[in-house]
Amino acid sequence: MGQLIKLQDYISRYETDVYRYASEFIRLKKRQWEQTKEQWENNKSNDDIPQLDETWEWLVEKPSLFDRMKKWFKRSSPQEETTEVQTNRLIDGEEGLPMIITEAKNIDELKILFLENMFQLQLQWASSTIWYESAVDKKFYYEEKLKYFLQRFPDTYLCLYKPVFLVKSAPVELDVILLSPTTTWCITFAEGAKDNIIIASSDRFWTEIINDEEKKMINPIIALQRMGKIVANIYKQYNVDFPIKKAVINRYGYIDYRRATFGDVHFIDKRNYEQWFSSLRKLKIPLKHAQLKAASCLLRHCYSHYDIRADWNADEEKV
Repeated sequence: MGQLIKLQDYISRYETDVYRYASEFIRLKKRQWEQTKEQWENNKSNDDIPQLDETWEWLVEKPSLFDRMKKWFKRSSPQEETTEVQTNRLIDGEEGLPMIITEAKNIDELKILFLENMFQLQLQWASSTIWYESAVDKKFYYEEKLKYFLQRFPDTYLCLYKPVFLVKSAPVELDVILLSPTTTWCITFAEGAKDNIIIASSDRFWTEIINDEEKKMINPIIALQRMGKIVANIYKQYNVDFPIKKAVINRYGYIDYRRATFGDVHFIDKRNYEQWFSSLRKLKIPLKHAQLKAASCLLRHCYSHYDIRADWNADEEKV
């Protein structure tokens, strides 16, 4: 499960100490999974049928996993309570984990629900510190590409998702920066309809072909090259020796890039996506110092918008 160290312009606890929190997340996730799996197995071997609370009556009708996840997710909405309370509940197993232990019918469902539980924790870590917090847009709790990077990559991958960097005092939003233990991946997507064909060129617009119909899309290479340049300049400033690779991804269709030269850009489409994705997932290397140093330097140049935490404000008003 990749780690979300920066989300847009939200304050992240990784900014305070990426060395500590990157390893802490791996330790926490491993401990929580072992405890969750053990409790689920014990629950399955117990002949006694668990008593259902009134709020769990919908379980009797045996809805689909998707419906159960939606209802569980709605009841666990992060908008209904403070970040600190949610984090404590997730870490201590007060709410989320007992619920998924009851709901999961098999080990595959347990893994899915566990990842959803940890996903919420990650968003909390990526939007708060002990003293400060940022208001998270609800869309991120359902954003497919964000879940893709956090739920399908190893724990040792560090992700900056649409981070806002300060470049000459001006905020600039980038796309995705994914730090593996060995490489910095600057990633942008050029996706659309399934089995589409995207004609790449050096022009401002590319062409997407769907069932013999054409539509224009903005050339993603422009933003990708800018992202690569920003990252390279930061690394140079701090003498960070960490390779940078750039990729345009179309997981569901094809990219025809024969009509122009794009230098060191990797094009990932249906023809080579599985090979690329598998090579990243199979990288069984622990967190590296150079990787964490690179992450720390990038975070120093990110912009964050935040307020003092609501629970701290409440405490002050009581004094």
